[in-house]
Amino acid sequence: MPRSLIQRISPFFIARIEQNHKLLWSSFYSSSSALDEASSSESSQFSSPSLDAVHMTDNCLKRMKELQASEESSEGKMLRLSVETGGCSGFQYVFDLDDKTNSDDRVFEREGVKLVVDNISYDLVKGATVDYVEELIRSAFLVTTNPSAVAGCSCKSSFMVKQ
Repeated sequence: MPRSLIQRISPFFIARIEQNHKLLWSSFYSSSSALDEASSSESSQFSSPSLDAVHMTDNCLKRMKELQASEESSEGKMLRLSVETGGCSGFQYVFDLDDKTNSDDRVFEREGVKLVVDNISYDLVKGATVDYVEELIRSAFLVTTNPSAVAGCSCKSSFMVKQ
C-alpha cells in the first residue's frame, strides 16, 4: 500500500524543525557576551542607529502611533518582535503588543515608539527592518529585510538563517 504524502514528508519537517530549534538554542548560549553588554547599562538597551540595530520604517511608526492613540489601554504599548521555530522556512517572526520589558530585552526607540526584541531573537534579527504593510489580503507588521536570513517564504512570515 503506498504511503500518503503526509507520511512521506513528515520526517523531513520534523527533522528540519528540530535542527532549527537546536540552532536557535545554540545561538542563545553563544550570545552570553551580548547579554552582558545589554544588561551592563540601561542606555545600552536604547541603541542608537547602527548596523546591529533593528530598524522601524515610517509606516511602522505611523501604525504604532495610531494604535497607541486609538485606545487608552494601548497607551505605552511597545511592539515586541520575537522569533520562534516553525513556519515553512524554519523560523517565523512573531509580533505582539507588550507593555513591559524583561531583563534580557533590547529596546529600540524612534520618535517615541519602542520596538522590543528578546536577546535570543536579537541574534536572528539584528540589522533587520520592520515595516507595516496594508495589502488586499492582510495588514500586518513584517520584517522586510533581515541580513541574517538567506531565504524566506513568500508570505514574509518565515525565514531560514545563515549557518
